[in-house]
Amino acid sequence: MGFYGSGAASVAGVILAGGRGSRMGGEDKGLVAYDGKPLYQHVLERLQPQVEHVYISANRNLTLYQQSGVPVIIDTLPDFPGPLAGMLAALQMVDSEWLAFASCDTPELPQDLVQRLWQQKGEASVVWAATPDRDHPTLALLHRSIATMLADFLARGERKVMLFLQQAGGHAVLFDDAEAFRNINRPEDLTREKR
Repeated sequence: MGFYGSGAASVAGVILAGGRGSRMGGEDKGLVAYDGKPLYQHVLERLQPQVEHVYISANRNLTLYQQSGVPVIIDTLPDFPGPLAGMLAALQMVDSEWLAFASCDTPELPQDLVQRLWQQKGEASVVWAATPDRDHPTLALLHRSIATMLADFLARGERKVMLFLQQAGGHAVLFDDAEAFRNINRPEDLTREKR
């Protein structure tokens, strides 16, 4: 995409849809219908124009995700160890220097998410989005060089995304529009009126 400047590193996008969906009653959250289509498709439409290629990190319903025409990456670690496992699998398998991650449950994520993370990363190998009220660690830009550090972190039994991003020397990039980062976590979130 054009905003990196010529000769700059490529950025791939990865939609994180590999969770258990425990707060959604065990449903595959990325496939839950929202405003007439699966949640992950909302994220795909917003992320795709911002990156060179998009991948989906999923562990269930692989055929349904593959029908989108987007390559699907499966966790290399067993038992749904969380978003970091999806991030690790993508860092190990995707041939891009930088990977922009977005959770499948943020259907209104900013159209300039990747551009702003890229422009404000400085020398950091990881940056993530934050709004005035909270951090959004699964909306992040990671350099592939941190894959080994992430594998070691997970091998120690650690699972907290925010802790890893901080240990990797990252920093938050502030976004003002908190509504753009609204998560659809529970069935009742699906019926909340859109603003």
